[in-house]
Amino acid sequence: MEIKQTQAGIKPRPQAVVFSARQRLLRQLWNTKLLYLLLLPGLLHLILFKLAPLFGLVIAFQDYNTFQGIRGSSWVGLDNFVTFIRDPYFLVLLKNTLLLAIYNLVFGFPVPILFALFLNEVRNMFVKRFAQSLSFFPYFISSAVTVSIVYTFLSPQTGLVNRLMEFLGMQPVFFMAEPGWFRTLYVSLNIWHSFGYGSIIYLAAIAGIDPSQYEAAEIDGATRWQKMFFITLPSLSNIIVTMFILNIGSFLSVDLDKVLLMYNPSVYETADVIQSFVYRQAFASQGFPNYSFGAAVGLFQSLVAMLLVVSANKVSKKYSESRLF
Repeated sequence: MEIKQTQAGIKPRPQAVVFSARQRLLRQLWNTKLLYLLLLPGLLHLILFKLAPLFGLVIAFQDYNTFQGIRGSSWVGLDNFVTFIRDPYFLVLLKNTLLLAIYNLVFGFPVPILFALFLNEVRNMFVKRFAQSLSFFPYFISSAVTVSIVYTFLSPQTGLVNRLMEFLGMQPVFFMAEPGWFRTLYVSLNIWHSFGYGSIIYLAAIAGIDPSQYEAAEIDGATRWQKMFFITLPSLSNIIVTMFILNIGSFLSVDLDKVLLMYNPSVYETADVIQSFVYRQAFASQGFPNYSFGAAVGLFQSLVAMLLVVSANKVSKKYSESRLF
């Protein structure tokens, strides 16, 4: 079949070729239909609960009224953000949020790495699997149950800790009502709750290390400690940097469920964080909820988190081969 040249000098593709490519695409989609079917629930969840609610962020720039809706509410620009930043309580919220985030990162981030390193050195498979399962179990316990366990152990009347303190001649302490104890209890509970789950990623990375490296090290007379610090740990550097960047992204995001369950007015000075403040503003028990102000504070926190992720990624790109994008 002769194909005439167009004015631009480009020969059009035969119609049969176009149909052939389209048929191949449809055939490929049909052959992998089960995989796309498995993808569908996650995709719907992403659209309905992650992407669709983003359109509601416009109320952060409005004086939102539930009766008038988004279209009928008046626009106020950046007034809600300015009000939050100028609020004298802003520095208290920022301080509490940053301290909880820093403590959680400094003390919580290394624990899964260390646990994975030491668990990898256990030679008895039964003990190894039992320890891994036992460490992973708290992740399935809800925050309400874990906080209840803490209350039970630390109760000033019947708690095991205070009973032990009384036995040693010390005065009982109401830990849950002491502002100075809140951060310690929160970080400790958060580590216990999540370190087993976090260690799975590092254990999977350790399983992918070439065994010949350990065999060569043994021939050279390396001890188990030397193999751990000179082979295993350097091999985890890429995944450690990646997980660190991801943790930076949630730097200002504390576990709101634990905070709401653990805090009370007596510990507000150390326990009240940006997220709990947003919760009180958006779901005020007295008067009308201030949805616009709560949305503005939440958006402010998200923007700061995004800047932290981008900054951490640029630093890792400059000093390491690991980066997210």
